Amino acid sequence: MRSPPLNQRLGVVTGSPGKAGAARMRILGVDPGSQTTGYGVIDSDGRHYNLIEYAGIRVSPGLTFAERLLTISQRLEEVIARLSPEACAVEETFYSLNVQSALKLGHVRGAILVCAARAGLQVFEYSPLEIKSALVGYGRAEKHQVQEMVRVLLGLEKAPAPLDASDALAAAICHVNVASTHSRMRLK
Repeated sequence: MRSPPLNQRLGVVTGSPGKAGAARMRILGVDPGSQTTGYGVIDSDGRHYNLIEYAGIRVSPGLTFAERLLTISQRLEEVIARLSPEACAVEETFYSLNVQSALKLGHVRGAILVCAARAGLQVFEYSPLEIKSALVGYGRAEKHQVQEMVRVLLGLEKAPAPLDASDALAAAICHVNVASTHSRMRLK
């Protein structure tokens, strides 16, 4: 089976960015967390970003872990159905010394990946280093630096909160930058 062109695999609709009628893509960014999972949805033509929505999905500590996963999955399904993103950018697991935390985070990521795939979204995964590099230009940037760059790129008065939602928006912006670069390289 032949794979689709790179621009389609990256969730890019080709067009002339910056011109009237330029093609746009809608991206769902997700920052997995077992207590708060951040999400953010943006539209972009590859050069400009438009914020659609962001929030943190907080789950009750009184729920079983399976119930937390279900809640996260159901909330993301609602967001996908309502906002119709074309692709999903998920932050990869940050390696932790706490094995239990890393395992739980892996389960949350799994629920997110299944939810996005079930909805027919193209799913892309980016490491924290890739996301920070794409936004700030430095892979070891501090969280507040990434949050501030998200604020600037989206033209917001205040930085998005909670941090989980800001990180999710950063993942979405990272995907736009990667997809746009690949698309421009393909056109040369």
